[in-house]
Amino acid sequence: MTQVQVKPNETLDQALKRFKKQIQQTGVLREAREHYEYQKPSDRKRKQIAAAKRKQKLKNSTSNE
Repeated sequence: MTQVQVKPNETLDQALKRFKKQIQQTGVLREAREHYEYQKPSDRKRKQIAAAKRKQKLKNSTSNE
């Protein structure tokens, strides 16, 4: 579990920003989103393939310029 101690003379906004950064670095938020709703393995694979195609298309379009 990620914890952030609020330092003296630190605003709550700054502590919250550090907390969010730690959560993102550890991957807790991504994992929670993945477990939000069940995905069939075939759907998960189809989504990964589509993302790879978009990434490749973007890479090809930037290299042509």
